[in-house]
Amino acid sequence: MQPEGSITPSTLSVKDLLWQISWNKDKCSLCGKCTAVCPVNAIELGVFRKRIVQPPADLLKPPPAVYKTYYGIRQKTDPAYNCVGCAMCNLVCPNDAIMPCRSDEADKQRFQIDRGGQPRRRGGRRNAPGSILDRMKFIRISMLTDPALDAGRHEFELRTLLGRVLPPEENLEFLKTNGWIPPVREIYPLIIGGMSFGALSPTMWEGLQMGVAYLNEVIGMPVRISTGEGGCPPRLLRSRFLKYVILQIASGYFGWDEIIHALPEMKEDPCAIEIKYGQGAKPGDGGLLMWYKVNRLIASIRGVPAGVSLPSPPTHQTKYSIEEAVAKMTQSMYMAWGFRVPVYPKISGTSTALAVLNNLTRNPYAAGLAIDGEDGGTGAAYNVSMNHMGHPIATNIRDCYLNLVKLGMQNQLPLFAGGGVGKSGNLAANAAALIMLGASGVQTGKYIMQAAAGCLGSESDRCNICNIGRCPKGITSQDPRLYRRLNVEDVAQRVVDVFLSFDTELKKIVAPLGRSTSLPIGMSDALGIDDYNAARRLSIKYVV
Repeated sequence: MQPEGSITPSTLSVKDLLWQISWNKDKCSLCGKCTAVCPVNAIELGVFRKRIVQPPADLLKPPPAVYKTYYGIRQKTDPAYNCVGCAMCNLVCPNDAIMPCRSDEADKQRFQIDRGGQPRRRGGRRNAPGSILDRMKFIRISMLTDPALDAGRHEFELRTLLGRVLPPEENLEFLKTNGWIPPVREIYPLIIGGMSFGALSPTMWEGLQMGVAYLNEVIGMPVRISTGEGGCPPRLLRSRFLKYVILQIASGYFGWDEIIHALPEMKEDPCAIEIKYGQGAKPGDGGLLMWYKVNRLIASIRGVPAGVSLPSPPTHQTKYSIEEAVAKMTQSMYMAWGFRVPVYPKISGTSTALAVLNNLTRNPYAAGLAIDGEDGGTGAAYNVSMNHMGHPIATNIRDCYLNLVKLGMQNQLPLFAGGGVGKSGNLAANAAALIMLGASGVQTGKYIMQAAAGCLGSESDRCNICNIGRCPKGITSQDPRLYRRLNVEDVAQRVVDVFLSFDTELKKIVAPLGRSTSLPIGMSDALGIDDYNAARRLSIKYVV
């Protein structure tokens, strides 16, 4: 134990920190709200002793030593309590007396965050801003108008298919051979991607489910949400709302005992089963739900002791190859639900995605393929994985679609793209670009967290403490003192708002193309970009 005030190699000054607290003593009323609300305890109430110099009556004598003690806000410089810039202190301050400010020089703290030999874990997504999707333009505009396609009226509906769509002759042959045909679901092309009950707080998760139920039952928009790994609450498994849910099974198999036990009591089948083999933020690496977030409820659902970290294996550890894994897992899940539910794998964006796809084309049980690009992830990845591993989703989805075109199967096996969709706020434009590159639909997660609950994280490393359960908004926390800040009904309302605005924007993009009955899947002649190399790589038009 180092004595207080000593200098060690990891000793930092406030100037060395990435975020520095600016506090105005004159405005502060010392109410203590800022210190109470800080999720990382970066600030504390300090006692200061200040000498006041008063001119003596006799100028020949030295001034008397007059000291005054007062209270104030002090920022901690220990890296374990570093400010994350969430600005919750500013949000609750009644006098606007406090505010985090970003450092004006190089961040020295990054050299001190590996204490104890631990690599850096960071919530949020990688630091690189923007994406190639934001640079794409929609350049094919129909010269004729149709009232039914008027972008201001939107009398058409946008839907996509999830499931293996066999040609009629193959469908009949499949039925004769197997006694059933592959199930297909008509769904909305924007899916809420897998964020587990454990990664998200109970209020956030329930708000998402409520919003999805409202979209389906009141507005008539067939939106689907993936559960992520780790199972889900037993009451959802036994409710009629399960049909709006995509159940995910991952390499850790957490929560699947609860799901299997609920099978006889399920009132509805789930929309689909998603078998997760990888995620874009951590390709080849397993997710990590840290012990901070494994409370008794999460532990009981996942079948583990409370208060232990839950690392997922990077791949399904009971299988020797991706071919064997897909075949066995797909067959098992089909059998569990009596061949009524579509089953498909989800993989991380990688140069080996084509090998997985080619395997699926020979497997008539496969209901599709979901690919998660390098910008995906909401907090379970190590910093080195997020910043230096992965494959961009645009080129990955394009390669896979063009491969299906060569095989003549582009209308049989749907592709779903994810990873950084809407990263810069352009959700509809990014989704439309991916659909024209060949995706049948897109998955998004972090955008929903930002739009529906006001996530404070950013690519400039602001906040991003999803992984340690101290989310200042209560989005990714299992601490009741934090997640009670989030109103379930407000989250549900915002989810509805997001999908309605997305629907309007997507229709404004699709309507001028002259497409009324289907999505412009693979309609790459409608895309252009001002980068020659990108245009050549994606086989789209080069425009300047």
